[in-house]
Amino acid sequence: MATTLGHTLSLNAEKIGAGSMAGHDAPNASWVRALEMTARATRNPRQTLSAVIDNYAQHSGDTSALIYDGEHVSYRALAMSANRYARWALGQGMSKGQTVGLLMLNQPEFMAIWLGISKVGFTVALINTNLSGPSLAHSIDIVKPNHLIIDSRLLERLLGALPHLKTKTKIWQHGDAHSDFPRIEKSLVDVSCGDAMALELRRAHLDDTALYIYTSGTTGLPKAAKVSHRRVMLWSYWLAGMMNTQPTDRMYDCLPMYHSIGGVAAPGAVLVAGGSVVIRQRFSLRNFWDDVVTADCTLFQYIGELCRYLVNSAPVPRETQHRLRICCGNGMRGDVWEEFQRRFKIPRILEFYAATEGTISLYNVDGMPGAIGRVPLFLAHRFPLRLIKIDPDTRQPLRDERGLCVTCGVNEVGEALGRISQSAGEPGSCFEGYTNHDESLKKVLNDVAEPGDTWFRSGDLMRKDASAYYYFVDRIGDTFRWKGENVATTEVADVAAAFPGIREATVYGVTIPGHEGRAGMAAIATDGEIDLAALREHFSGNLPSYARPLFLRIVDAIEVTSTFKHMKSDLVRQGFDPAAVPDQIYLDHPELGAFVPVDAVLFDRIQARSLRF
Repeated sequence: MATTLGHTLSLNAEKIGAGSMAGHDAPNASWVRALEMTARATRNPRQTLSAVIDNYAQHSGDTSALIYDGEHVSYRALAMSANRYARWALGQGMSKGQTVGLLMLNQPEFMAIWLGISKVGFTVALINTNLSGPSLAHSIDIVKPNHLIIDSRLLERLLGALPHLKTKTKIWQHGDAHSDFPRIEKSLVDVSCGDAMALELRRAHLDDTALYIYTSGTTGLPKAAKVSHRRVMLWSYWLAGMMNTQPTDRMYDCLPMYHSIGGVAAPGAVLVAGGSVVIRQRFSLRNFWDDVVTADCTLFQYIGELCRYLVNSAPVPRETQHRLRICCGNGMRGDVWEEFQRRFKIPRILEFYAATEGTISLYNVDGMPGAIGRVPLFLAHRFPLRLIKIDPDTRQPLRDERGLCVTCGVNEVGEALGRISQSAGEPGSCFEGYTNHDESLKKVLNDVAEPGDTWFRSGDLMRKDASAYYYFVDRIGDTFRWKGENVATTEVADVAAAFPGIREATVYGVTIPGHEGRAGMAAIATDGEIDLAALREHFSGNLPSYARPLFLRIVDAIEVTSTFKHMKSDLVRQGFDPAAVPDQIYLDHPELGAFVPVDAVLFDRIQARSLRF
């Protein structure tokens, strides 16, 4: 998630217009509240999220901060645990700015670890727990951690990545398991008053890098985006302002905590208000409504796929017995939105668009189904966003006779850009970049609206309607979105090509009726018969579940351009329809757990939405 959040603009109702603050649900009220909260939250350069939690620990320490599996972790306990990890980090002899990798499933200790280690000037890399093999090794190598804390339940994944790892890092195990790695819990000790004073002296600055959060970008393997403490505070307070979080709120958080939303913005938005975060290890369709009702949740952080699963599920008694007042998230389709809100009696849906490293944010505070948001007129100058026309072949911006980018008209599809600013008055418009400088440069575009200006390239295609609502259309380049995750096709193609008998592979996304995003499809050229069962096992061992190709297309050769780039347009257009494709197509059948040929009968089942993926 990335937002143009922290504007040190002091706004009031008179400046914005009479009646804008009237009523809890007045659209402009959310914007004003968020602006005022982020402005106040970033005035003190040492006021990090850890400091906010320390303050609650002193004044309302027994209040539940985190709830997990029925156990309550108070603000005092969370602060104490974070301080123990801070002291541990200081005892490792690291220099300020060095890195600790964190590979851990959702649990309270996840928050305590990153809050504690980052509060004293070190950076914590939140590593995707779905990765394995070379992909996991790559994610570790690009941040070069001095130490790596690994959830004992993920040891097998790490062991599979070690042969590919280039970085020398000390590995610490969290949890009970038989291994040669030391248990970090045994290295933690209580923090004395003297230690607490020392921790206070080492407290991080807002401009220090707190986290590395991974994003697939538009091509290639994952990149590690830099996230400063200031950005963490802006995310937390902005979302708190938009939702008007209160001490009585409880947020249901079942999103992966290695994501910027699940592990930072969603919990942060509630913790800065003194509320509670209900953490679940993963989303459970069967237990969702029981969880929400039993935990007395008032907020739910979603991705669109979760809402679609719920809408498509059979009715359960407790699905309308909840106290949810807001469901907040991204990626909910218009048709799902209306049914989700109607069936489950949701008072308000707050859809937004953002990217971890970006300078663009959109919020749909009006409740317009299907829209990702719009910028109110009185804030247009504070949230500079442009849609520009892109050459469909080169994927580069089209420019006019002056050399400037061509802006899209109403309902024209173009790439979304956000202006980059280094102004102290616009900290949310700062692009902090990646650990790789060259990758950072690829996301910057110059001479957009005027000579010499600088803008962030989102890699996302959008359109804006006549009422100034924005709608997400697709992603540019070699990335598509499936199961709420971005899939880099080059990574999947490399894994496919590494399988014996596959001469060449290209990967792309195809649309499945009734499903968000695009499912992965791999066209593979082989040297003869290949073992499809073994290939499926190969994908399972080297790719996270959402990145594994759902469809295979066996081809004689893959057509390339004059510069030897794969030509995918025809492949994407033909999809997996056996009537339109001259080659054999296979589906990784969700009910059979094997690749099976796609014939007319199976194709019709997919089109009729009678298969669950």
